[in-house]
Amino acid sequence: MDESAQLLDEKILTFMDQLELLEEKRARLNTLIEQGWFFISKARYSMGNKQVSALQYASEIKPQVSLHVRTLAHDNVEFSSESPKYNSECHNTNAPVEVIGPQEEGIRRRIKPTKGSGEMEAVEELSHKKSHEDLPASKTEENPQQNPLHWFGILVPQSLKQAQMSFKQVIELSAEIATLQVQILNTRQELMRRFQEKDERKKKKGDLRGC
Repeated sequence: MDESAQLLDEKILTFMDQLELLEEKRARLNTLIEQGWFFISKARYSMGNKQVSALQYASEIKPQVSLHVRTLAHDNVEFSSESPKYNSECHNTNAPVEVIGPQEEGIRRRIKPTKGSGEMEAVEELSHKKSHEDLPASKTEENPQQNPLHWFGILVPQSLKQAQMSFKQVIELSAEIATLQVQILNTRQELMRRFQEKDERKKKKGDLRGC
C-alpha cells in the first residue's frame, strides 16, 4: 500500500508539471501569433494593403514544412516539423554557377610556328573541348521550394521577415504542444486507472473486515 501510494503521488506530480508546461507553451504560442500578425500589419502599412495580401500568392503553392509523427512507448506520440529545404540550398557554395554568354567550342593557344606546333595545337584544342564538355549546363533547374517572401517583391521590409520567423516558430511550437497533449492524456488515463485500483483495494479490505 505504501509503495502504490508513493507511485500515485509521483504520477500526480508529473501530471501537474505537464499541465504547467502546457500552459507556458500555449501562452508562448499566443504571443508568437500576435507578434506575427502585428509584423504583417507593419508591412502592410509600409508597403500598402494591396502589396501584402492573397493577391501576391503564387499560382502553385507547395508546402514548405512537413509534419512527422512517431509512435513512442506507453502509447505516446511525438510530432516534429521539418524545416524547408531552400534555406540550405540558398547558402550552398558548391552549387553550379550559371554560365552566361556565348561559349566557344574550343580555345586555341597561339604560339609561334615551330616544328611540331601543329600537333601541340591539336592536342590543346582536344583537351579544351573535353574540359568544356565536363562543365555543368548553363541553365540550372529551378528550385521547386522558393522563399514565400519573394512573392511580395525582392526587397521586402524587415517586418515581413519577422512575421515569417514568428509563424515558423508557431509551427514548431504547435508540434511540441501536440506531443505534450498526448502525454497529458496518457498520464490522466494512468491516474484514473490507479485511482480505480486503489478504490477496489479499499472495498476488498472493507469486505474482509466485515467477514
